[in-house]
Amino acid sequence: MPSSGEEILRLAAVIDRQRRELDQVRSGAAARSVIDMAKGALIERLGCSAAEAMSQLTALAGEAGTPVAEIAAAIIGHVPAPARTHVPPGDGTRTGTPRNQFTGAAMDLAADGGEIAAAVLNHTLAPLGASAAALWLIRADGALDLLGEAGLGPAEASRWRRVPPQMDCLAQRVAHGGPDLWWPVGAPAPDAPPLIGRWPGGARAVAALRDRGAVLLGVMEVCWPQPRAIFPDTLRQQVGELAQACADLLAARAADGELGMVRSRPALRGLLESLLESVMIASAVRDGEGRIGDFRIDYAGETFRDPAGRNASELTGHTLLELYPTASTVGGILEHAILALTTGQAQHLPGPVRTAPAGEVTGAIADIRIARFFDGIVLSWRQAGAVDQLAARLQQIQRLGRIGAWEENLITGKADWTESAFALFGLPAREGAAIPVTDLHSYVIAADVPAVKRFRESLVGGQEPTGATFRIVRADDGSVRQMRVFAEPVPGPAGTIGAVRGAFQDISAEYQTQVALAATQDQLADTEQRAEEEHLLALRLQRAIMPPSAEPVAAAGIEVEVRYRPAGPGHLVGGDWYDTLLLPSQEVLLVVGDIAGHGIDAVTGMVAARNCLRGLAVTGAGPAELLGFLNSAICHLLDGVVGTVVCGLYDPGRRVLRWARAGHLPPVVIRDGTATILPLPHGVLLGTAPDATYEEFTASMAVGDTMLLFTDGMIERRDSPIDEALDQFARRAAVPQPSAAALADHVLAHAASDTGDDACLVAVRIR
Repeated sequence: MPSSGEEILRLAAVIDRQRRELDQVRSGAAARSVIDMAKGALIERLGCSAAEAMSQLTALAGEAGTPVAEIAAAIIGHVPAPARTHVPPGDGTRTGTPRNQFTGAAMDLAADGGEIAAAVLNHTLAPLGASAAALWLIRADGALDLLGEAGLGPAEASRWRRVPPQMDCLAQRVAHGGPDLWWPVGAPAPDAPPLIGRWPGGARAVAALRDRGAVLLGVMEVCWPQPRAIFPDTLRQQVGELAQACADLLAARAADGELGMVRSRPALRGLLESLLESVMIASAVRDGEGRIGDFRIDYAGETFRDPAGRNASELTGHTLLELYPTASTVGGILEHAILALTTGQAQHLPGPVRTAPAGEVTGAIADIRIARFFDGIVLSWRQAGAVDQLAARLQQIQRLGRIGAWEENLITGKADWTESAFALFGLPAREGAAIPVTDLHSYVIAADVPAVKRFRESLVGGQEPTGATFRIVRADDGSVRQMRVFAEPVPGPAGTIGAVRGAFQDISAEYQTQVALAATQDQLADTEQRAEEEHLLALRLQRAIMPPSAEPVAAAGIEVEVRYRPAGPGHLVGGDWYDTLLLPSQEVLLVVGDIAGHGIDAVTGMVAARNCLRGLAVTGAGPAELLGFLNSAICHLLDGVVGTVVCGLYDPGRRVLRWARAGHLPPVVIRDGTATILPLPHGVLLGTAPDATYEEFTASMAVGDTMLLFTDGMIERRDSPIDEALDQFARRAAVPQPSAAALADHVLAHAASDTGDDACLVAVRIR
């Protein structure tokens, strides 16, 4: 057991320690008392709030280099204090409504964030109908921590204790640089952001808490249980004054050490500037919906110069797009800055860059890096030197020429390849993966192995520059590539060859071009001869298909004119066809048709349909029967032929037209300057239904009438329905013309079709 003397010494030490702690407590209490009295004196003399008085004391203490308590004692004891250089905002008179002034005094006496929020709600907001208030502090990562709340309740407050930076809510929209929000009604749409409080339909007001230097400290949100149609100017003013009072209080307590602020921008800015060559810090500029459209430069170091030579004073306060117009291009600085802020992932733009901004850059940038910095971004770059610019040019040359450089130490056997060389072979660029010259033959096609071995022997054994051409199978996609290699020996200090260096080049495109050119030259003569033969064949087909003239039907007392327009200069015939034939019964067969498709298949189908209908017409059957016979023949005898046709029989003695159609456009009859579209009889396309039947109509004609039969290539347009195109065609055709030939030329010249299809027109005038 310890002796009585040792016990007395121990007790004496405890008593001495407790006495010192008691003295410290008393000293702290006395200092706080002196500071509170000085704050009261300043409030009375300057007409300012408690928070502004504390800011005044802190500024005076900083300028004098003395503790705040000594400045306070000097003010109370009327001892001359250092000259005041810091002036509270405004003209020195007391600002704000009496209610807000009373609230500020209550906030100053609050012990924690909950009491601050209660003072805000109880003394100012509750008389205005508000039911809750919440205060958040912003963290270094952009998250919001609940400093205090009143009116929400424990359960609701626990939900909003911490708001991540990526969460879309009203408070984060303001914290991310958006304007103060005045939300008239809760949840107006299904995609509305989540709202705090137990009043889903109530109004909200959200204001940023910024100190007098415009630094964001946090966010204040106020809840009303009911929606508000408007927010009067007086209400907006009171909420704004409250937000500023809260910000002043938070700033003052942070300076006094009573509030653990989580932001240390000056220290971090200094650290960034000491570590990086060039640094700018910017905050997001958002629109009314919270979308980021630009970034405003908040900070640049005193010695900072941007690539255009501008210093910090010329940059601060301006936006990225104002300073660097090309930043908005796709994949540019603005896009990467938005990604860095929204995702939190650092962005890298490799250089060198010479056009940011266009026409103003005085030096090249080697690369640009962007990272999130609190609620903004930090942007840094490295000025490119001569070595960087030369390396960039060499990389561009290798990429454009599909060249990859390599070097090999013959003593150690180690080979070094550039990234471009690895890419040519389809191999991943990694340490130790380069292929030595002695193993190069193992990667080429067997037929080219001897050429590669001769290249190696000439280079290493003969010690002379040499080259070779060989083929490889790329490792990544299995494609065969034609490669060229050229190299030279590198003499050492003693004159011996210690290394070789050279380059690979992918010449596949050149090789394939040469092969294709040779094949093209071999085929050119055959192609020209085949084209001439096809042209002669097309001419013969055209003469065989199209009637040479309309003289036989002129004897029936009608005037017939035909116009055919091919699809293009190289298409003499297509699927469109017509026929005018005087039958033994003295009736006139009038036919216009269109076989679907293009090329020789459509032509052969059209010839078969025309000849078949000619043969059927001599049987004396009517138009509906003729189409039924023709459809049955096409369905059973022709494979894959589908088309439309209009078939008419005109009796000159009675001036009567009988006609039927198979999915074709109806004829148009022009009488006395008026064009009439004949009604549509029922009839499906040829070649679609073997048992189809067709309906027949009759139309009486008069002397001077003109009838137009045509294919859809005459009227179709891509921008209008077929009915509208048909009406427009009829109106244009109604213009009086002296003859059928003149009418046919007029219609063809004013045809509004734009589908590039061939077209056929038959104009029949009754005499």
